[in-house]
Amino acid sequence: MTYSVAVRALCEFTAKEGDLDLRFTPSPTAQEGIAGHQTVISRRGSDYLAELPLSGRYPGLLVSGRADGYDPEQNRLEEIKTHRGDISRIPANHRALHWAQLKVYGWLLCEQMNLAEVELAVVYFNVLSHAENAFIETYSADDLKAFFDEQCRRFLHWAEQEEAHRERRDIYLDELKFPYAEFRLGQRQLAEEVYRCARDGNTLMAQATTGIGKTLGTIFPQLKAFPSQRLDRMFFLTAKSPGRRLALDALWQLRGEQANIPLRVLEHVARDKSCEHPDKACHGESCPLAKGFYDRLPDARAAALKHRWLNQTHVRRIALEHKVCPYYLSQELCRWADVVVCDYNYYFDIAALLYSLTSQNEWRVAVLVDEAHNLVDRARGMYTAELNQLAFYELCRNAPRSLKNVLERVSRHWEQINQSLEQDYQIFPAVPDLFVAALQKTVSAITDHLSEHPSGNDRELLLFYLEAMLFCRLCEAYGPHSLFDVTRLESNAIGLHTSLCLRNIVPAPFLSGRFAEAHTTTLFSATLRPANYYRDLLGLPYETQWLDVASPFSAEQLEVRSVRNLSTRYQHRESSLLPICQLMAEQYQKAPGNYLAFFSSYAYLDQVRELFRAMYPTIPTSMQTRSMNEQDRQAFLDNFTLHSEGIGFAVLGGAFGEGIDLPGKRLVGAFIATLGLPQVNAINEEMKARMQQMFGEENGYDYAYLYPGMQKVVQAAGRVIRTTADHGCVYLLDDRYGAPKVKSLLPSWWQVLPLTWKPPRPS
Repeated sequence: MTYSVAVRALCEFTAKEGDLDLRFTPSPTAQEGIAGHQTVISRRGSDYLAELPLSGRYPGLLVSGRADGYDPEQNRLEEIKTHRGDISRIPANHRALHWAQLKVYGWLLCEQMNLAEVELAVVYFNVLSHAENAFIETYSADDLKAFFDEQCRRFLHWAEQEEAHRERRDIYLDELKFPYAEFRLGQRQLAEEVYRCARDGNTLMAQATTGIGKTLGTIFPQLKAFPSQRLDRMFFLTAKSPGRRLALDALWQLRGEQANIPLRVLEHVARDKSCEHPDKACHGESCPLAKGFYDRLPDARAAALKHRWLNQTHVRRIALEHKVCPYYLSQELCRWADVVVCDYNYYFDIAALLYSLTSQNEWRVAVLVDEAHNLVDRARGMYTAELNQLAFYELCRNAPRSLKNVLERVSRHWEQINQSLEQDYQIFPAVPDLFVAALQKTVSAITDHLSEHPSGNDRELLLFYLEAMLFCRLCEAYGPHSLFDVTRLESNAIGLHTSLCLRNIVPAPFLSGRFAEAHTTTLFSATLRPANYYRDLLGLPYETQWLDVASPFSAEQLEVRSVRNLSTRYQHRESSLLPICQLMAEQYQKAPGNYLAFFSSYAYLDQVRELFRAMYPTIPTSMQTRSMNEQDRQAFLDNFTLHSEGIGFAVLGGAFGEGIDLPGKRLVGAFIATLGLPQVNAINEEMKARMQQMFGEENGYDYAYLYPGMQKVVQAAGRVIRTTADHGCVYLLDDRYGAPKVKSLLPSWWQVLPLTWKPPRPS
């Protein structure tokens, strides 16, 4: 078998050396790089051969690529690299990589043209000054062949190892058995549909209640599809840490009693959760784990892939044993793992690592999106940029002198926007062109400044630069899917300060390409109804399959009551407090145990709890607060034990409204006040108008208000019944739950019983 590899990929694997260096030094944009190459080529003679295709063989390996240019008259082969600023700041290990690529091309050229020697030149082109600096060496064909053979030998050993691993992996997956004697109710249905979509290269939305084993029911069939579909990787994407843990638990179950199965599983976590030296910068002069990173990487990589089970703990241990950074070792392992478990942003963000690797390497990938209802809001955040004028003025006061003029220009155009502001919050039809032009010039000026002064810059300058770059990039893609809004921050004698937000409301234009790149994608959640809402907002293919998985639960397990004469609308909040307290107390006194009560805001929660504690001081209560950290949230949940009793007050759609598991007696009931509808405000009203414009008049209100609200309700109610042995109750505290459209969004296995609240007779 012959393994094919590009020259660049070959050298990146074999010739990287030295320190990890992530000091921020702006590099030319893709457009500047292309323009720079064209400028250099235009300066060459008419016989100059640009983009010269070259290829050659080493036993078992085909190496190919395109050399930047060859001058036959001078017998000179060139590698053109664009840069900004002082050429001496190009790191030595980058230069070594450039020479490695050129020397490989040099041998391919000598072999193809039967040359005894060739002149090699690495040409650095400064995109600011348009100056060229050429570093020239003459090599014999024999020396170049020896270098080529050594790179191929190193890579081929790895390639053969990878091919052998893949063969063992696919044999193992062909024989893989489900870890239990039988599937749960609904789990087989889910697994069969996931497999069919993987086989056919389709996208699937699967709505499946908690309790059927969704995670195992999606991972198992995707793995089974690997051999027949020649899949390279599977990405299990989660919104929160508990989702990662569930995925790793399911993958561990599939291992059975086998200690070291031929399947590489990687848990990739955020840099701030894996950094060993948060007080140090990411370069060899500061961090000991960045010093000599690429020199020690091959041994660390080999040790990690030999281990195969690479959760965060194991990656950290291997990294520290080899004295390399755990995060960047994990990032390297993303290239070689069979299964990567990580956050959504590593595939869906604007500069997502896994999406980039998939495109560059033309991988065939399977993507699993856990708790996919969260992807709408998460993706909106990924494609939103905001500029704060207070932070901007602080930056202006301390900015380098060379940036004063461009920053002042931005300030003037910002003030013009402020002068047209007629209220505290206002939506504009578009971002003013003059402001965008000024901001783009400022980004360019800061880029040049950072190229000349890569160290000693204020953090505020770098933060503004990154956010301004994103703002400009999103301006280029501005359309009905985004809106531009201005918010008053403060007013004083000096003037008005605002924030400018380029807000994404429909992520579809940004995400559709990510779904198209994957061979198959499965999005699953307990709340994915209606299908058209998620298909439209996420940009899923039109032919996306929809599955409502049969529930393992029966209506007898969950008593669902809808109070038909109680309004929790904002104008009726005050009058709703007493009936809510009395209904909760009545249920608690009838069946003492652990309950959660969900409210649409902290203000509403505070009002009800204050009255409840005054009326029923003997019933234990606890409360979610705005300032809770992870430890506080865990302490809140730890109060719900098999032997405790009380009511926990929480916010609908918050930390306790989904993603928590309190089975059995740890939670026996929930009270849900309101429909969880987003607040009626200028943003949401504009969203409604945009939804009407994009998806039809009849969908505006539903897309902006009803569906997001009911998603929170069903998620919160889903905390009660977690296993087929659980029993409990849910109270839906609002008369709108009786409306047909609202009822259609509730789980089909529920049997909702109407309840009329009657005020108790005075004693």
